[in-house]
Amino acid sequence: MSSEISIPEIAQRCDEIRSLLNQYVVGKDSLIELINVALLSDGHILIEGVPGTAKTTIAKAYAKILGYSFNRVQCAVDTQPADILGLRIYDQQKGEFVLRKGPAFANILLIDELNRLNPRTQSAFIEVMSERQVTIEGDRLSLPSPFFVMATQNPYEFEGTFPLIEAQKDRFMYSFTSEYLNPDEELEVLVRLGSGRLDWEKYFAYLEEHSGKADIFSLRDAVTSVHIEERVAAYIRDLVVATRSNGDISLGASTRASIAFYKGSKAVAALRGRDFVTPDDVRTIAPNILQHRMILRREAEIAGITLESVVSDIIRSVEVP
Repeated sequence: MSSEISIPEIAQRCDEIRSLLNQYVVGKDSLIELINVALLSDGHILIEGVPGTAKTTIAKAYAKILGYSFNRVQCAVDTQPADILGLRIYDQQKGEFVLRKGPAFANILLIDELNRLNPRTQSAFIEVMSERQVTIEGDRLSLPSPFFVMATQNPYEFEGTFPLIEAQKDRFMYSFTSEYLNPDEELEVLVRLGSGRLDWEKYFAYLEEHSGKADIFSLRDAVTSVHIEERVAAYIRDLVVATRSNGDISLGASTRASIAFYKGSKAVAALRGRDFVTPDDVRTIAPNILQHRMILRREAEIAGITLESVVSDIIRSVEVP
């Protein structure tokens, strides 16, 4: 193994992160689990759903726990590429142009309401997100490492929005649907508020004690040692290929989905304390990998069929090794 960290230690350290987050955040275990998978497999997440569901809080807390820098961009129709990536401005005192780096130069970047960006800015950001470097007036600059993006979009607002095209969605390794808390979780928020446990400043200061204790690079190195048998790799292939022949789908998943399965299922196995991948690990992240990469046929939409139901059907129909 190329890392001093063992597989059981990966699960232990990620459990510690989840425990720290749950002291402040309520009802977000599924998202926290997916973020752990994404960080371990070096992938970005696209989150679709309602606003006000603690996405910013979670991203900021992760950055603090890991000891990394954090920036947030609130997208708008008039946001230009330079507003995110940076530009050169003239410094009168120095008598020269100096580089002003944009918010993209952070380890953890939250792009809020990505679908409010105009198409030109969307394309520029997606390209930089994939290449992890910025070119400003001929100078090529690498983004910080690690570089992790959480992007959100609100599907319930259409005025002043520009939906991502499928090729852009495909650059996100994972997607997640964020929903409202259930009644018990909603009550827990109020109870914590009344007891003073939702004081962000106190919580942020508390996280200072744990800052930088998880070395993400060592964790990733350990995850690469997780073994995938050929029969499980073939199962991944069969799931992806099934999206391309499904009668309700007009556009299936690309090879990027296969790569995401391969990397993500290793992370899932490691989080479960195993050094080998099972078909169940693959199924666990199938919705997060497939749903945002497929397009329903018009007839299927009219019939009320959803991408979620199609993914479920595909998982049931593909033979498990």
